[in-house]
Amino acid sequence: MLNNTKQAQVAVAMSGGVDSTVAAALLVKKGLRAIGLTMKLFSASEAHSSTNCCANEAIEAAERAASKLGIEHRIIDCRKEFNEMVIGNFLSEYAKARTPNPCVVCNKSIKFGLLMETALAMGCTHLATGHYARICKRQDRYILAKAKDKQKDQSYFLWMLSQRQLQSTMFPLGNYEKQQIRRMAAALGLEAADKPESQEICFIPQGHYSQYLKNKMDVPGGDIVDSSGKIIGRHQGIANYTIGQREGLGIALGKPQYVIGLDPLKNRVIIGDDQYLYKDIMDVETVNWSIKIPSRQIKAEVKIRNQHKGSPAFIKPAGGRSVQIRFIKSQRAISPGQSAVFYRGDLLLGGGLIK
Repeated sequence: MLNNTKQAQVAVAMSGGVDSTVAAALLVKKGLRAIGLTMKLFSASEAHSSTNCCANEAIEAAERAASKLGIEHRIIDCRKEFNEMVIGNFLSEYAKARTPNPCVVCNKSIKFGLLMETALAMGCTHLATGHYARICKRQDRYILAKAKDKQKDQSYFLWMLSQRQLQSTMFPLGNYEKQQIRRMAAALGLEAADKPESQEICFIPQGHYSQYLKNKMDVPGGDIVDSSGKIIGRHQGIANYTIGQREGLGIALGKPQYVIGLDPLKNRVIIGDDQYLYKDIMDVETVNWSIKIPSRQIKAEVKIRNQHKGSPAFIKPAGGRSVQIRFIKSQRAISPGQSAVFYRGDLLLGGGLIK
């Protein structure tokens, strides 16, 4: 990807964790001039109450890692942009009874947006990260692909990246297994070698969604209704419910009931039998293609959430940046606001937001 590795300077997004630290180490081993960049996303009080990847402790860990590797390290203040673009979007989507994925927005706007632009302005040719993903060149297109380690693959969270962003991105870990990365970290004597991974959203302390939303926005109670519109209970704020939810409904009808719909206009939570959760057609908007934009219907594997295995479907252009997706087999709990990502084998063709 780089013609003159001895002269190239590459920025590395460093969080203090094992993946970004080894990514930096691999670049140094290749002879690249690496510079570590760590995003500051929170104020001192917010960082103290969070277990996020960019809190004060993590920033200090990234500084120590950069020092051990013998590379320059800088802290980039992204607090304003992160609050506006990521947290603001997160709250706005929940207010509309949608289920957002803030990591997707953060990757597009902050990590591969603000941080990448900062790196390029510093004279770096690329921004490298510790994501488990790959980039393939197909004719004149840069196409995302799944990582070698399919259990750790993070391509799903990267579908929003533009061609310009992909062109300036490096994923050093894409061809490695996670256990290989941990062994490399241990061999280098890095403190991150045995550091546990965080599965939480970075700005929600201990993963307490309900409390976070209650603190940040008005979540008035309302009616719980069945599929016919009959009122059968009260909910604790529509933002606290997601499609497919069964626990925490606070009602007993003698049979399992699930959230099958959310109506933000009437502030209603709609519940029903499991069978009503299955759909074979969904509309997807804000579509971004890695491949050349298709002019006709195509077939692909579509994932409707990160842990979803993907299911065969037909993707039909619907004008502008919208498509209609028809699954061969009905899918359970399709949630508006979540990302629908299209694959063919390991290649990520594109993605969008479920309408």
